[in-house]
Amino acid sequence: MTDRNLSRQTNRITGAEAMVKMLQAHGVTQMFGLCGDTSLPFYDALARLDHGISHILTRDERHAAYMADAYARVTGRPGVCEGPSGGGATYILPGVVEANESSIPILAITSDIATTSRGKYPLTELDQVALFRPLTKWNATLDNANRLPAMVRTAFRAMTTGKPGAVHLALPFDTQKDDVEESEIWADKRHQTFPAERAAPDAAAIAEAAAILSGARRAVAICGGGPVIAGAFDELARVALLLDMPVATTVSGQGAIAETNPLAVGVVGSNGGSPATRAVVDEADVILFIGCRAGSVTTERWRSPARDKTIIHIDSDPMVIGANYSTAVAICADAKLALAALVAELVALGNLPRQSGQNRCSGAWQAKLADFNPLAQSSEPPIRPERVIASLMRHLDDDAIICADPGTPCPYFSAHYRWRTAGRNFITNRAHGALGYALAASMGAHAGRPGVKTVAVMGDGSFGFCVGELETIVRHKMPITAIVFSNSTYGWIKAGQNSGFGKRFYNVDFSRTDHAAVAAAYGVRSWRVEDPAELDAVMKQALNHDGPTLVDIISQPLHEAAAPVSEWIA
Repeated sequence: MTDRNLSRQTNRITGAEAMVKMLQAHGVTQMFGLCGDTSLPFYDALARLDHGISHILTRDERHAAYMADAYARVTGRPGVCEGPSGGGATYILPGVVEANESSIPILAITSDIATTSRGKYPLTELDQVALFRPLTKWNATLDNANRLPAMVRTAFRAMTTGKPGAVHLALPFDTQKDDVEESEIWADKRHQTFPAERAAPDAAAIAEAAAILSGARRAVAICGGGPVIAGAFDELARVALLLDMPVATTVSGQGAIAETNPLAVGVVGSNGGSPATRAVVDEADVILFIGCRAGSVTTERWRSPARDKTIIHIDSDPMVIGANYSTAVAICADAKLALAALVAELVALGNLPRQSGQNRCSGAWQAKLADFNPLAQSSEPPIRPERVIASLMRHLDDDAIICADPGTPCPYFSAHYRWRTAGRNFITNRAHGALGYALAASMGAHAGRPGVKTVAVMGDGSFGFCVGELETIVRHKMPITAIVFSNSTYGWIKAGQNSGFGKRFYNVDFSRTDHAAVAAAYGVRSWRVEDPAELDAVMKQALNHDGPTLVDIISQPLHEAAAPVSEWIA
């Protein structure tokens, strides 16, 4: 062999090695996934190379994607999950679509059968690109090993720029073993975090919005997840202060403003809203949507705000603006840049009128607390969810992270847990609302922000979806506290049958599980609480323990409770 040929040989690496090196080049330090036959070369490369990537083996691919989702939310860096072909690719889908619809960038890598085996009926064959196409922002199959580095760069660019979202790469078995030129291993560091390459607002649109807001009598901002993703906390608080304007949020928008801010209203909409917060929106003359899709839950099926309001809409996705409301001013831009520009324009205008915003917000909170406090202090069994919320607010630090499943946890935490600081401290899957999200999300959040306390809150229906991941928590010694609202029913559906279908309860109840005993079998320190008087002491022990814990709370079912869900109240 000539020296030249030897040099060329040493400059080539395998596709599997190239994938690992490309992830490393993009600053990836954490990955979540599950092994499979078609992933063997990739796993071997992870085992051999010095890459600095920590890999958490999960108990199914769905939870790997949920972990990547929450990791991205708390770090501002793309989450990475992986799984094998066939069933692995189908199992990872729920987490991918949740992240994509929530504008959270995750990269899902699924290994695949060899390209030479296609059409020959090999085990686990399916068209992965067709499967993922409607569920991702961008996806591709890496059939050509020489194109692998460029395709990975495209994946990171796609998921972090514009409206962030999920992407997918199929990694065939033979591509993992084929040669790649090592000189192609490089990354654009702008795409290591999100949102990348932020879009600035149109100056004329900002001026028009400022003019309308400065002339409003009772303007209200409604923030979705956009300001949280953009990190627009200071800019939002400044706009609110300049205009003396109440700021409401969607469930996903919690954290956009500290709820102890005098201009914070809290959550509006059918899930977590209240008559008092709805009144603030109904009385407004101008609505400023910020990073909010104005969907069915936020607007109580487009009834609040009413159609006669003057609408200003800021969003990074032009397809969102004007989709549901006639819009006076459209500002297609990053929320942080748009709000910073709005601050500058409002300051330049000067002499801004006061809109009694603090009084309106204070009245809304007082009304909510008047309903909440008696239930939070109730000594009646089964334990009221409000009492659990109050206990957590007493014992958790301001920087704690709570991951909540749909069902019982979401409306109660959205309505009643009062977030004392701005930032990403509350995570819940509001795009598709699949059960079993919170436990895995808490693990991803802990991996991304290990220095703070993380709590996973779920119903017993959700517990059945995710119980296997208790082994993962114990294996990695994660000091996460899981709280289970145990009421032996799929509570959200039973509450709907109770309010809208003549109390005809059909196939929603199941047997009670001793969740504390199950958790203990996995090695989790656990408690079962039935007496409200014991709750506070147990909660304190569980939260202060230095390892994984679980509190199984025998709680009031939703269909018997005063849950903050407008359709049930009506």
